[in-house]
Amino acid sequence: MKILNLPLSRSTVDRAAHIRSDEAALAVAWQSGEIIHFNGTGFLITGQSLKILSASDISGTGERVFLGVQGDISYFLWCSEQNLGSDEEYKTLREISAELTSLEIGLAVHGQAVALWHHKHPICAVCGLSTDPAVGGSIRRCSAGHEHYPRTDPAIIVLVKDKEDRILLGRQAVWPEFRFSTFAGFVEAGESFEQCVIREVLEESGVNVADIHYLGSQPWPFPQSLMVAFEATIQDPENARPDGEEIVEIRWFDRDGLYAAIMEGTLLLPPSISVARAMIQAWYGTDRPVLPGAETWRP
Repeated sequence: MKILNLPLSRSTVDRAAHIRSDEAALAVAWQSGEIIHFNGTGFLITGQSLKILSASDISGTGERVFLGVQGDISYFLWCSEQNLGSDEEYKTLREISAELTSLEIGLAVHGQAVALWHHKHPICAVCGLSTDPAVGGSIRRCSAGHEHYPRTDPAIIVLVKDKEDRILLGRQAVWPEFRFSTFAGFVEAGESFEQCVIREVLEESGVNVADIHYLGSQPWPFPQSLMVAFEATIQDPENARPDGEEIVEIRWFDRDGLYAAIMEGTLLLPPSISVARAMIQAWYGTDRPVLPGAETWRP
């Protein structure tokens, strides 16, 4: 299977580190730049697109984050908990991401990840002093000079297959009935991606990985993950069983069975912006009936 073109990895923006480290250049770019607004939960939109603001539209307290450039346009995020006007419409990234352009995806994913990190790190973990955004909002710095960088939590997500090319999907207890997906988990300290794949597959489904292939990666700013995707062939499908805690049900599917279960209403797929959906779709193929199904999330 080739490297996947994942939905949230479509950024076209140059992050332009030479600009964010130059306060004078940032000030000029802000005055002529295009700005998007994040209120801590959702983005200001117009229709199904991010609404573009100018510096003159911004008021109140908040944090400015330089997102980068495309061509001769500089882009910024304005993060504040106050909505910019009572009649303005805000939607979450999950609600609008399927409709956004590659440019907008890059801005929104970068902006949300950094904004949520800023919100959670007002105090220096070294000395306890307050911190402020610096270097265009890409770091935080306290008055003692300690610098802190945005946190990214690496996680693996894996499409489990057997030698008959069936896939194994699992259902978490917190998900709606019939919602199944691929297996995933956070990489632990001192652990490689490959070791994590082997451990998570065994822990959650009871089977042993025989072969692993890398499929791609995608930022997942809910709030701060990087999903690293793999395909794993297992050697003992007869031992497959849910762990009973995180995973409460598992099912094997071939391609015809997957499509039939969706049509019967006994299978709900992950949402289209997810790595899991992309992996399932790539395995299923493009020369077959399109996989139907509504977007389903945790309650």
